[in-house]
Amino acid sequence: MTETPQLVVHRDKELMARAAAARLITKVVDAQAARGSASVVLTGGRNGNGLLAALAASPARDAIDWRRLEVWWGDERFLPDGDPERNHTQARRALLDAVPLDPARVHVMAASDGPYGADPEAAAEAYAAEVAAAPDPFDVLLLGVGPDTHVASLFPEHPAVHETERLAVAVHGAPKPPPTRITLTLPAIRSAREVWLLAAGEDKAKAAALALSAPGAIQTPAAGAHGTARTLWLLDHAAASELPPDLYPPATA
Repeated sequence: MTETPQLVVHRDKELMARAAAARLITKVVDAQAARGSASVVLTGGRNGNGLLAALAASPARDAIDWRRLEVWWGDERFLPDGDPERNHTQARRALLDAVPLDPARVHVMAASDGPYGADPEAAAEAYAAEVAAAPDPFDVLLLGVGPDTHVASLFPEHPAVHETERLAVAVHGAPKPPPTRITLTLPAIRSAREVWLLAAGEDKAKAAALALSAPGAIQTPAAGAHGTARTLWLLDHAAASELPPDLYPPATA
């Protein structure tokens, strides 16, 4: 576990997306050079998809050997395959359909019309087994931070955020639609080498300030998300506007 999160504050969300994409390209290329392959856990939402779109537009994207990249998801909406609200669908549109990934290395969470039917518990159990079978830890796990401090589909005080053993679980009654989801748990998130938390916009300012003030993970899930080697918060000025300067003085980039 890293002791203190690192914090980088960018001028605006567009610059944040481009800078995060550049960081991710470098991290993936370095991991592939060191171990032959790399693994990244994607996140949805406007900041996660903004990063993917910036990566797709980057002239440096071809530095990645896409066929040696393992792609995972931190959470998924339990909807039919191809539904426009699914994180997988949005990631395909933003980036994945434009790069030569090995389909066997793209680890999609099951859809509600997939092999487990309308059984999200079975789908979550299968995904947990897939994560457990991975030979190496995730290199980078991306997380968007919600205005309520949720990450992935781990919402404050919900049962999933209490999980201490399973790597993925089903979520019922999520406070934002759709109510049924699959999510990695904090144990899975904390197994990643690096965890990057993305927050941009004024609506994320209170959440970032609360999470970086180190309250409990049950009430503030983003505070419980950290990597084994590094925890990196990437924000824009709006999201950083309520950070306590005595604890985390913002660095600009």
